[in-house]
Amino acid sequence: MIFRTISSLQDQVLVWRNEKAKIGLVPTMGALHEGHLSLVHEARRQCDRVVVSIFVNPTQFNNLSDLSAYPRSEHEDIQLLSGIDAVFIPSPQEMYPYGSISRLHVGGIAERLEGQHRPGHFDGMATVVMKLFNISQAHVGFFGEKDWQQLQVVRQMVLDFNHIISITGCETVRDPDGLAKSSRNKRLSQDERHKASMLFQALSLTADSIKNGKDVDISEKIGKNILQKSGFDRIDYFEVCYAQTLVPAADLTKPCRVLAAVWLGDIRLIDNVSVPKL
Repeated sequence: MIFRTISSLQDQVLVWRNEKAKIGLVPTMGALHEGHLSLVHEARRQCDRVVVSIFVNPTQFNNLSDLSAYPRSEHEDIQLLSGIDAVFIPSPQEMYPYGSISRLHVGGIAERLEGQHRPGHFDGMATVVMKLFNISQAHVGFFGEKDWQQLQVVRQMVLDFNHIISITGCETVRDPDGLAKSSRNKRLSQDERHKASMLFQALSLTADSIKNGKDVDISEKIGKNILQKSGFDRIDYFEVCYAQTLVPAADLTKPCRVLAAVWLGDIRLIDNVSVPKL
């Protein structure tokens, strides 16, 4: 079923709640691909009812041209979600009827990496996710590990605001050459698509270097060198961080991730991989 208003979805959610159904939420911005569908599959496996939201949230874009260029494919998305209990497709006016008057501010883990390069992004993301939690009354939220920092921000928000919802992180879905599935991949030219595959190689070789005993600085240089030789136009960041706090890692016996954001033309790609424990 397709819902375009908050009230209609909440009416349905109330019915499910009265039936003691376990509700799962998969928040998306549409332009669905295999990565999104893997979240939907996991939600269906764990829950009795699944709500998938499709909403290109304007408050998390700090670049209006990026907002306007974000791919939209509502008709195709609805077809891919055939059989899902609820597909929530609100308008910006429905989600923000009085404009964005109240907005969450998230600090700590949201201030580095993406937060440094996209000011206000996580405030907008956290605000809409909070709204979706409240609207859907879901028991479980499903988020992809490709947006690792986002996943950690959401988990921290749930703790800070005592939400009665559990968060499931789902493994990144990749093409055979390692490129993480992303809605923005559709905008890559053939040449850019070939270069983009080197991002995963750079991340993986950095993680392998640490596993083989090299220190963080040397390992990061290996990854950055691969990106520079591969023709990426800019590197916003390429860092080994603690997996939960996202501060630069020093003790490699703790869970760590290598995280990166790079540019090919006007297309920005992010990705991350885990570092094997020493």
